[in-house]
Amino acid sequence: MTRTRSVPLPSKGIWPGLATVPRSPLRAAVAERLFRHAVREIPVRVEFPDGRVLGAGGPDAPVMRLHRPTHFFHRLGADAKIGFGEAYMVGDWSSPDVADVLTPFAARMATLVPRPLQALRRIAERTQPEVEDNDLAGARENIHRHYDLSNDLFAIFLDETMTYSSAWFAAVSDSSGKQDLVDAQLRKIDGVLDFAGVGGGTHVLEIGTGWGALAIRAALRGARVTTLTLSAEQKALAEQRIQAAGVADRVQVVLRDYREAHGSYDAVVSVEMIEAVGKGYWPTYFATLDRLVRPGGRIGLQAITMPHDRMLATANAYTWMHKYVFPGGLIPSVEAIEDAVAQHTGLRVAHDRAFGPDYALTLRLWRRRFLERWQEVAALGFDETFRRMWEFYLAYSEAGFRAGYLDVHQFCLAK
Repeated sequence: MTRTRSVPLPSKGIWPGLATVPRSPLRAAVAERLFRHAVREIPVRVEFPDGRVLGAGGPDAPVMRLHRPTHFFHRLGADAKIGFGEAYMVGDWSSPDVADVLTPFAARMATLVPRPLQALRRIAERTQPEVEDNDLAGARENIHRHYDLSNDLFAIFLDETMTYSSAWFAAVSDSSGKQDLVDAQLRKIDGVLDFAGVGGGTHVLEIGTGWGALAIRAALRGARVTTLTLSAEQKALAEQRIQAAGVADRVQVVLRDYREAHGSYDAVVSVEMIEAVGKGYWPTYFATLDRLVRPGGRIGLQAITMPHDRMLATANAYTWMHKYVFPGGLIPSVEAIEDAVAQHTGLRVAHDRAFGPDYALTLRLWRRRFLERWQEVAALGFDETFRRMWEFYLAYSEAGFRAGYLDVHQFCLAK
């Protein structure tokens, strides 16, 4: 029998709304019925405190332990796209490995809700709030909410390159962590720089500085780099790292939105920044890339993608990821990228490679490091609810790539 584990209640001041369980008996009853129907065909074991077990999984299947089923179903009934993750944050359920549980759910994302009810779900579900729109002011605020959390936080779970995007491993065989994440991150950076034709004497514009790893790598090739960021925290540390690498004379970090960029460049690179642009601004984003790259120049773009039908079905939805991690974002499909390039630019997609399984491994390594070094994170002032939120975020993302629901691509756009 599963025993209920005590989890500290979230602070009402820091986590408004989480400590209070939403109450709607009818919606909770509907949510429970839909959940029971869904897990009948999912290879997991859902264990209740009284010993009951749901799910199609056998003894070795991933385990989801419901500690407070009533609270879980009320949260799910209030908003399924948000409540499932919030229930994990407050300890209504747990698992020995959250990504293992979430992966089979992610593999069936399109059919978790029976087809006859999907139209009703779209009518009832919440849409993204206007305050998270990615206009010039909104984009700065959305970036601030995630990337300005703490440079020290990111340094704890990222590798020494401080690269916060998918690595590209020479071979993905298992999740042991023995493969060198640093080498894989540099391979990824070299891949996108090669696509953009970055070399000695080129002038490169980077959209999305991160903590400077790509700018440093480009400068070491002999390029001159202008790199844009909206995060003051990232800018400060990136400049320190650039100085330490001995390439400060070749790299300029500018606190500026991509729409405000000017000049003409031999190459433009942007790694996993398009996901934060917002669907309504994709035409502007790609037109800006076209405007900034010289004739004959190339663009190296790395993007997380999802299937086109799922992108269309979820384009306006407000999810747990929007509320807690990446406000205002939308993951594009390959088709959406190709259409935006064709309709709003004079560019063409010259090359494309995908390495989604590598992102699953990257995320697993980040999550393992985050959990192993939790005491260092807690010393920065983050609480137990944040720990569970960040663990869920990394595991949820990993599950998407493991299931093939998400992918990651590098594109070469030629002018």
